[in-house]
Amino acid sequence: MQKFGIGQAATRYEDDRLLSGEGRYVEDVYIEGQCYAAFVRSPHAHAKITSIDTADASSLPGVLAIYTVADLKAEGIGDIPCMAPASNKDGSNCIMPPRPALAEDRVRYVGDAVAVVIAESRSQALDAVEAVWIDYDLLPAVVETNQAMADNANLVWGEAAKNQCFDWEDGDADATNKAFAEASHVVELELVNNRLVPTSMETRGAVAAIEEGTGRLTLCVSCQGVHVMRSLLATQIFNVAEEDIHVTCNDVGGGFGMKIFLFPEYVCQLFAARKLGRAVKWISERSEAFMSDSHGRDHVSHLKVALDSDAKILGLQVNTVANLGAYLSNFAPFVATSAGVPMLVGCYAVPTAYVEVQGVFTNTSPVDAYRGAGRPEAIYAIERLLDVAAFDLGISPDEIRKRNFIREEQMPFSTPLGSNYDSGNFQQNLEDALKLSNWDDFESRRKAAKSHGKLLGIGLASYIERCAGGSPEQARLEVANDGHITLYIGTLSNGQGHETAFRQILCERLGVAFEEVSIVQGDSDLIETGGGTMGSRSVPVGGAAISSVSEKIIEKAKLIAAELLETAISDVEFDNGVFRIIGTDRVQTFHEVAKAAATDDDVAFDEKESFAPEEATYPNGTHVCELEIDKATGKIEIVDYTVVDDFGHVINPLLLEGQVHGGIGQGLGQALLESCQYESDSGQLLSASFMDYTMPRADDFPPIRFDLNKVPCKTNPLGIKGAGEAGAIGAPPAIINAIVNALKDQGVRHVDMPVTPNRLWNIMQSASV
Repeated sequence: MQKFGIGQAATRYEDDRLLSGEGRYVEDVYIEGQCYAAFVRSPHAHAKITSIDTADASSLPGVLAIYTVADLKAEGIGDIPCMAPASNKDGSNCIMPPRPALAEDRVRYVGDAVAVVIAESRSQALDAVEAVWIDYDLLPAVVETNQAMADNANLVWGEAAKNQCFDWEDGDADATNKAFAEASHVVELELVNNRLVPTSMETRGAVAAIEEGTGRLTLCVSCQGVHVMRSLLATQIFNVAEEDIHVTCNDVGGGFGMKIFLFPEYVCQLFAARKLGRAVKWISERSEAFMSDSHGRDHVSHLKVALDSDAKILGLQVNTVANLGAYLSNFAPFVATSAGVPMLVGCYAVPTAYVEVQGVFTNTSPVDAYRGAGRPEAIYAIERLLDVAAFDLGISPDEIRKRNFIREEQMPFSTPLGSNYDSGNFQQNLEDALKLSNWDDFESRRKAAKSHGKLLGIGLASYIERCAGGSPEQARLEVANDGHITLYIGTLSNGQGHETAFRQILCERLGVAFEEVSIVQGDSDLIETGGGTMGSRSVPVGGAAISSVSEKIIEKAKLIAAELLETAISDVEFDNGVFRIIGTDRVQTFHEVAKAAATDDDVAFDEKESFAPEEATYPNGTHVCELEIDKATGKIEIVDYTVVDDFGHVINPLLLEGQVHGGIGQGLGQALLESCQYESDSGQLLSASFMDYTMPRADDFPPIRFDLNKVPCKTNPLGIKGAGEAGAIGAPPAIINAIVNALKDQGVRHVDMPVTPNRLWNIMQSASV
């Protein structure tokens, strides 16, 4: 039997099951008598719905029903809520227009669902979709973030003047203005953080049904947290008690933030299941996912930094326009504001800062959290701004950072935007990364590349992010009479390796083997509560709860062990699965104690414990990217990549490195390849398939040099810091900084993401490279 404790590089326990085809995804779920849903979606970005004719479609073979918003309203079905509004500068609420599950009166983006067809088979449902006739009166659309507030821009919502949802602020405007007035240098930069589509390997999908015997609504859905989903459905949509809805989730093929949210399709499926008394299944097609999934990023920011004569930062000003799409997704305003803005000061001792964010509506798919949820946008902004400042002032990128880093001895450190960094050694991260990447010898490599007609560039980014805070997580342990442990936990694996990491914590605490642990997740009936997987919280928060309830089990078991050993509890110690009378060889194993403690139902112990983080964790690190540009074609090849991360104590270094690699992959995709584009006049989605939306591939990456600088977290009981999003945060600025470095002799100061070969070739032609 395998025993792997905290800190060991155990291979993923779940991979044998998943790689041998034993995974169970939504597509694998079949309920006897199930039928299928397909959605009639708007082909227009903005239009009035003048009529809907379902007669022809309803007469087709296998069609059971066709529903529109009128049917939902007649049954009192609620609108999909925004649960995290942002306040305006004057304290007033932001504009929160309704979002029914099917479009009402108007469609507001290409892909907006207008009707749902329910049929006996998927193909019959799709055929009927083509036979639903809808008359539209076309209206002008606005899709560009930086054009949404123009005086002549068409309004997405009549109540939102200039398409503005909110005008939000943070920081100290007066102190920051004073810092700029006293500055020796002011550096400005405008940049775009490009819109992305999450493109999880498994598309969204669900099976809705009515529970036999009780009439409860049930939903098996690919998601990131069943309790969040259940709460929204019960309290906001169907107006029932939470226990009247049962939400389950099996294996999930990637989520990246997008699968947190309640989407219109799930509401329609549950509505149809209740009306028809049959299970209703829907699996998104890939082209449908491009149109209807929530998107990520899409910011335009104007940045200013004030510096003294020694290039030390005096103040920071940021003005961001954040595209929210046509409707407010569940947490969209929060992501554009409080989720990321506190990280705009990065790793640096910035005395004062002032930030404004205008959230705008456009005729595009709603925007919400995508891996990092605001923190990648913030770190990209500050790391590009510092590189531009170094360029303008004629100093090196590493030197300007060294002059401004928060020092280790200054920890804990409170920033002007409300973060409280508990630990970190930012300068050590940088120095380690520079050494590993052979930074000091770069110029000789640049000369060698130039002799071969190539441009070589090197760039770095020092990041910090805030994660693993927020809501509590509960872990429940049930120990059987044979010592087998069942863990019930409300986090939810989306492919990160939770089944392995959680087993390691239990092995460390209770001395059991991997095979002696079962893990139950994704069931709102079996698990009392849970925050789901988001914000890199599952292992730091869920793991802390597991550790705590393990200690509770040990204390309960000591009572039994003391009886078996005929000694006082104070004389019993526990280590590596064995209870021992201190200083003797008299022992009782964990399994023997469990057998003795078992009750009539064969349960020895059943305990639960919660962990509620009082403060977030702050993982940090430095990325260094070296890349080569072909002057003739604009093709970019990353030739070397180094990352030094501080995640505090490490549960499993192999899983950790895998998370970082995956994050770097997504960061590379944003920096070089991925671009969600809408046609500016018609609002048509131009990148609605993998033919037009480029994803990173294995040959886009060199081997990644990975090292750790472990500074234990002081606010987490396990000393760990969240790691799930860090790679996607550090990679984009490091890559873009390297590209600009390759072009520095031509005076190129900035390039926007994604830097495709075509875009880069045109830049080089303009700069006469």
